[in-house]
Amino acid sequence: MFGGSGLGAAIAAMEGTSGRPVVWATAQYLLFAKVGTVVDFDVTLAVHGKKTTQARAVGHVGGTEIITVNAALGLREYPDDKTYGLPPAVQEPESCPVRERFSEVSDSLDSRIEQRWALPIGSSEPAEIEPGRIAVWSRMPELLEPSAASFAVLGDYVPMGISFTQGGRAGSTSLDNTIRVIDVAPSDWYLLDIRVDAISNGFGHGVIHIWSQEGNLCAIGSQSCIVRSREPGSHSPPKRLVEAPE
Repeated sequence: MFGGSGLGAAIAAMEGTSGRPVVWATAQYLLFAKVGTVVDFDVTLAVHGKKTTQARAVGHVGGTEIITVNAALGLREYPDDKTYGLPPAVQEPESCPVRERFSEVSDSLDSRIEQRWALPIGSSEPAEIEPGRIAVWSRMPELLEPSAASFAVLGDYVPMGISFTQGGRAGSTSLDNTIRVIDVAPSDWYLLDIRVDAISNGFGHGVIHIWSQEGNLCAIGSQSCIVRSREPGSHSPPKRLVEAPE
């Protein structure tokens, strides 16, 4: 299961149960869901106030817990909505090269997302905007309208930033995924502004800002990941995220 899709499904379930939009949600990935299995979500509204709801959702396959999600939901009025910061200066998506996939899985969620490397102004090749920072234009052609759930999917690309900074010599497995929703603004393309903050002790950490093509800040994500070398024979495909205790 693509990690962001698990968080997105939990968000949709909690929004549907509470009747309120997600403000913040964080997922802890415990185990992989195998192809062909069905993940069910149990939603608990721990606190359901006048304006804000605190909720959690547990995704499981049978009796095995796969993902745990906590979230805050609600909608409030405030007279001075404002965002700070600007998207990176990059070329428009039509002028940028397609990001090619190398996965052997042809029918996956990732294959349904169209992506182009967001080239820095003046650059003709994909490159870091600054050390540890890249940008990618992304869109989901089959998606009718944006949502917090779709931003959760787009927010699951910190591992791509880690791989890029390592020259493709590293792969990552997400331990968690957090999304903070600012503005569910419609856009043909969304700019994923990925910043790798650190790789230490075999783990990578980073954040991702999701911008609309018009420059609106839509969401902020963050992740920590297990980082594995892609050198031939150095690692076998993981069956679990965390090894079973002895």
